[in-house]
Amino acid sequence: MTLKIAIDGPAGSGKTTTAKLVAKRLGILPVDTGAMYRAVSYECLRRNIDVHDEKSVESIIDNINIDQKAIGDEIHTYLNGEDVSDKIRTPEVDKVVSIVSSYKKVRDKLVEIQRKLANTQDVVIEGRDIGTIVLKDADIKIFMKASLKERAKRRFNELRAKGVNVNFEDVLRELKKRDEMDSKRELAPLKIPEGAIIIDTTNKTIEEQVEEIIKIIKEVKNKIHT
Repeated sequence: MTLKIAIDGPAGSGKTTTAKLVAKRLGILPVDTGAMYRAVSYECLRRNIDVHDEKSVESIIDNINIDQKAIGDEIHTYLNGEDVSDKIRTPEVDKVVSIVSSYKKVRDKLVEIQRKLANTQDVVIEGRDIGTIVLKDADIKIFMKASLKERAKRRFNELRAKGVNVNFEDVLRELKKRDEMDSKRELAPLKIPEGAIIIDTTNKTIEEQVEEIIKIIKEVKNKIHT
């Protein structure tokens, strides 16, 4: 029986960084589902596919293969064998990923990949619909949140560190827009999973977030074994 840890939350809440550090501490696989949707979005942009045309986007999904591996402290995402980890973290992808991820055929394909990973090994899976859709049977469900301004600051610093020339107000506006799209979409909207433990990361360091989740995991595992 595999250990399934689901971490959900909006963009910039700290879930990706925290999830991979938690997974490293536990010696298990971290899965970044958002990166998978970004990879599909990147492929659409690279092929000049109109992301607003659902049928055009869905026409390429059967020929897309996505895999992830933990290398050092990073989760690397592979699109048809190509490492696209850096290419999918751009403002251009930011603007379209919520649109691409709202399409049923795209979600069905990626959820299948995600469940397969979770059913074959212990995992920490993070995203926006893990505890509500992908892994309803997760052993531990965490929902991470933070203020919009704090999340925008984190995303702004992340992009600037990668040499991307962005304006803070633009990042803030795009993040707010994405929150609205993610929470209001008809298919698998972002919401707090039933039974999830909520962690507000606004004033917490990454180290504090990791320690809090590790403590929760230990408590749950102790209950299971008693």
